[in-house]
Amino acid sequence: MKDGIIRVAVASPEIKVASPKENVKLFIDCAENAAAEGAKLIAFPELSLTSATCGDLYFQSALIKAAEDALSEYINATAELDLVSVIGLPVRKCGRLYNLSVAVSAGKLIAATPLYIDGESRYFTNGEDFTTAITLVGQSVPFGKGIGLSLTDKSGKAHSDIKILMSVGDFVGGADIVINAVASSELVGAADHRRAKAKTYSLDNSCAYIYAGAGVGESGTDFVFSGHKLIAQGGRIIAEAAPFSGKNVLYAEIDTEICAYERAKRGVDASGLKYIPVAIDFSETEIRCPVRRLPFVPEDKGELDERLKLILEIQANGLAARIRRSYSRCAVVGVSGGLDSTLTMLVMAKAMDILGRDRKNIIAVTMPAFGTTNRTKSNAQKLAESLGATFRVIDIKNAVNVHFLDIGHPTDKYDVVYENAQARERTQVLMDLANAEGGLVVGTGDLSELALGFATYNGDHMSMYATNAGIPKTLMRYIVAYAAEEYGALGNSEAKEALVDILNTPVSPELLPPTDGEISQCTEGIVGPYELHDYFLYYTVRYGFSPRKILRMAKHSFAGVYDEDTVKGWLKIFVRRFFAQQFKRSCLPDGPKVGSVSFSPRGEWVMPSDADADIWLRELD
Repeated sequence: MKDGIIRVAVASPEIKVASPKENVKLFIDCAENAAAEGAKLIAFPELSLTSATCGDLYFQSALIKAAEDALSEYINATAELDLVSVIGLPVRKCGRLYNLSVAVSAGKLIAATPLYIDGESRYFTNGEDFTTAITLVGQSVPFGKGIGLSLTDKSGKAHSDIKILMSVGDFVGGADIVINAVASSELVGAADHRRAKAKTYSLDNSCAYIYAGAGVGESGTDFVFSGHKLIAQGGRIIAEAAPFSGKNVLYAEIDTEICAYERAKRGVDASGLKYIPVAIDFSETEIRCPVRRLPFVPEDKGELDERLKLILEIQANGLAARIRRSYSRCAVVGVSGGLDSTLTMLVMAKAMDILGRDRKNIIAVTMPAFGTTNRTKSNAQKLAESLGATFRVIDIKNAVNVHFLDIGHPTDKYDVVYENAQARERTQVLMDLANAEGGLVVGTGDLSELALGFATYNGDHMSMYATNAGIPKTLMRYIVAYAAEEYGALGNSEAKEALVDILNTPVSPELLPPTDGEISQCTEGIVGPYELHDYFLYYTVRYGFSPRKILRMAKHSFAGVYDEDTVKGWLKIFVRRFFAQQFKRSCLPDGPKVGSVSFSPRGEWVMPSDADADIWLRELD
């Protein structure tokens, strides 16, 4: 394990009913394979040493003894494996039968906890609420409800441990991983219910959730079992062996730093449980499972479409509320033919529909200057007209040249003054036009630009309402593409055509003169690929990951796309800009929060403008 990432396994081999001696051989085989695969934890279903369908055979001493003998064999056979195993078996104590989950590691029994029995049981009783001790296989270990495991590093080098609960209880008490080892028969709709529970439980309790379902070998009489296995984290299924898939062992990497971060933000109470320390080797876990390149974009098409629709609704309703409450007669936006202003116009059109107003109340202004190309200007006009907005052209070249004369700046010196003077002149024009028309200026800047500070202070950085403040650049492309299809379905082919061409236009601020009529200034050539920066942004802000960990993850996610030096170089630029440009984020205009990452200085992201990036940069050096 490294950076809080631990590889886990869930196993449900095809066991035989009431045959612990045969079953344990399958368990040992699964454990050896899991250790070879780098797993540090393996979970088996409840009562799986005997099977969960033994009925009145649980009252037979022969079965209880055979189960304990099998457990002893497993402990001895796996003693050299650097692995923690959680196994289910029936145990008799003080005249009562318990459906027990036990933890095993390094040739020792670690702890035992009785699984919760819902309602009356013919066989088993619920465990005591207090912690006592139980003797199994000649070893006395803590026994009772509310017992967990605390995985610590053998070397003592790791700064944190991993807390694991062996059963689902009323609360998780600060656990990183919760195991739900069950024998639930397969029914129509049951798998969907399990998936929903896994997502909800992992999200509500800020933990990873492991579901270990009984395998097909336990099927018989009236019940059929499927070997369904799930691993969820943060409300998302990260690995699954579907019912009847025939997959004996399921693997996944769990990021416990995510769990700890979420609990810290929510102030989760970690008291009330007893965690038993278990030392394992926290060597680096190889990342094998896919890590999404676009963390802001859902992979499932249905989920993606629902999210895009909802985001547009959030943006449009937020803007409609601002227009209504500010008594504005219209809304003004500067349009460039680029992605940001395009999305803003789409939101404005929807907002006017919500307000029941004519879209002519949208004043879309293009302000050509020294870098404007015919393609972007034409697209801006086509889109504005196809949406029914009022389109205006205000050439700012003369005004900017007069300004250069006023401050003594050469007109052929293409520096930051040359670029920012155009951005600030555009903002001045929009603000004054909004005053003249009794409206407000709607901003176009996005979340990715705010992270990098790629905005002109008091230029495009400022507006009276910033609709795109919560939208990263990678997600924005999907929203615009979704809108293009929507307008196409409505028969507005002009709007769809303009939107498609805008999506195919390079992202550019167009502040430097074009070359042969084409865009000469590409944003991603200046600050780097937005797919990388959005990746850095998500894991830096959403979960507080270190640059070293983000680099390690990005190497895995973007293997074959960018080499390590390229990723590292852009990550350094991200860190430098993220820290240096906080002063721009400290005075942002209002804008709707649409997801889990927001830079609003009004409580969403609070960071000193003069913080030093040295700690973060040193990690990369």
